[in-house]
Amino acid sequence: MKELFVIGFDTEDDARAALKSLRSLEKEGRIHFEDTAVVSRGADGKAHVKNEASAATEAGAGLGAGLAMLIGGLVFPVVGIAIGAAVGAAIGAVTGSGVDGRFVKEVEQTLEPGTSALFIVTQQVDQGLLVAALRDHSGRVIQTTVDPELETALANALKG
Repeated sequence: MKELFVIGFDTEDDARAALKSLRSLEKEGRIHFEDTAVVSRGADGKAHVKNEASAATEAGAGLGAGLAMLIGGLVFPVVGIAIGAAVGAAIGAVTGSGVDGRFVKEVEQTLEPGTSALFIVTQQVDQGLLVAALRDHSGRVIQTTVDPELETALANALKG
């Protein structure tokens, strides 16, 4: 079952630091993300969304590049790989089930200038590991799809 976590931070740097902590666990193979994004509102009031490639998009891009090499690699290898990767990424994005764009816009509209939100979509994450990784970061839970007990543990961990 997929789980959504939306965590608010006082700055974009705070959201990026929290994501970096989580990404280090992902590199160690201890956690996996379906999708992540950092949404921020600058001091000027402009909103910025920095969406990272989800696992489905990355897999689609890799598959597309591989197919392009097999099909068109002999004729136009570089162009074939680039086109295949782009098509594969688009397929991965369509078949992926990341964060709904409308929901991102809703959260984006609630952010005060200078603040940010980290969106995380996971599938069967080690909840204790997630809470522990975020304990060093100060933020607030905006929304989750997890049980109230885990949401409370996460909120307490983010109080620093």
